[in-house]
Amino acid sequence: MGLSSRGSKILTYVVLTVTALICLYPFYMMLLMGTYSTYEIGDSASMLPGTHLLENLQTVFEGGFLVFYKNSFYIAVLTTLAALIISSLAGYGLAKFRFPGSRFLLLFIIAAMMIPSQVGVIGYMIELRYLGLSGTREAIILYFAANCFGAFWMTQYIKTNVPNEVIESARMDGCGEFRLFLQIVIPYVKPALATLAILQFMWNWNTYMLPLVILNDTELYPVTLGISRLATQYSTNYAAQICALSLGTLPLILVFIAGSKYFISGLTAGDLKG
Repeated sequence: MGLSSRGSKILTYVVLTVTALICLYPFYMMLLMGTYSTYEIGDSASMLPGTHLLENLQTVFEGGFLVFYKNSFYIAVLTTLAALIISSLAGYGLAKFRFPGSRFLLLFIIAAMMIPSQVGVIGYMIELRYLGLSGTREAIILYFAANCFGAFWMTQYIKTNVPNEVIESARMDGCGEFRLFLQIVIPYVKPALATLAILQFMWNWNTYMLPLVILNDTELYPVTLGISRLATQYSTNYAAQICALSLGTLPLILVFIAGSKYFISGLTAGDLKG
């Protein structure tokens, strides 16, 4: 029995290790190609680093990559914070309050999740003209702050993981709704908030179409648009672009590593029962 258990454990480690290596291989190749020249990328493939890393880094940073980094952080961080606040409040209201139209509102949110976000871009652009936000980073933040998935996710999590008895006891003790939400509900839903924060940050960091449509000033470009500036009318520096992609991916990896514990617990702690 002991040998069988040990053999099963070894086999599990081997399978997981092989799977991890397969998943990491594309990222390794991206890092690797960032050390080559554009000619070397098209001419041959190698598993060893090249000699053009410093040259590619110089090209990337001379193209204003730090400005694009700053813009991406500005958009991703503020949008994530706004989405967490709005989604948690909406989820608490829909999960623990009964008011006329609450069920219809939840069904509306679910239906909105099925509609591609690209459908509303034209209407949103018209709306921005009236708000005076055309061509600004704040327009991107406003667009992603109210997240239908976030509201639905928090509604389901709060509904199944925050006991009604605890809330009723706090109300009987005279706890106000705002204090109840901050001091009682929030501690229960920290894993869900961490999961949503990671997903929201990744989505906002990787956003491409909306900044492309809204932003006209290249000084406001995020990383996703800034990488495309490494291409000219006559040539494309693929090696520098891949090097920039590697740099642009690092924050996502660091955020996921930092919050992976909460991300996994958030996904497994709450089921999605109606």
